[in-house]
Amino acid sequence: MKDAKFEDLFVEQLQDLYDAEKQIVQALPKLAEAASSEELIEAFQEHLEQTREQVKRLERIFKDMGETPGGKPCEGMQGLIKEGGRLISEISRSAVLDAALIGAAQKVEHYEISGYGTARTMAEMLGQQNAAELLDETLDEERETDDTLTDIAETIMTGEDVTEEEEDEEIEEEA
Repeated sequence: MKDAKFEDLFVEQLQDLYDAEKQIVQALPKLAEAASSEELIEAFQEHLEQTREQVKRLERIFKDMGETPGGKPCEGMQGLIKEGGRLISEISRSAVLDAALIGAAQKVEHYEISGYGTARTMAEMLGQQNAAELLDETLDEERETDDTLTDIAETIMTGEDVTEEEEDEEIEEEA
């Protein structure tokens, strides 16, 4: 057993996120292909591009720290992606599958929100301000993606578009 260091734990957190993001880059095209809603397909495609940028941010953090992005595979993400794949094989292409894919994607987003929140806080506590800022940028994107998926799910399940006015009301309620 080796001595535990917060810096090592931080690197492991980053490596977990890095592997998770790499897995997501592979999974998002499959989700987009399985979806029937144009809005959902576009959201998955947009998030794919965003995820590629998130991978680059993590690589920048590793480079700045003199570390390598490799490490252990993110088993949590493997399970979540496997669950999404199972849905694709069990439910025919439909609005119901779209809603199921959104649920699976939101589980992924929540995993990422948790991971990035933890890593960002660790970066702040370790004096890694640049890393904290980059991680916070990704954390904001993950939250926005989660909100977008919720809006699309509401549209799919109710058949009604969420208007800008309703979104403004939701923002006011949250404040």
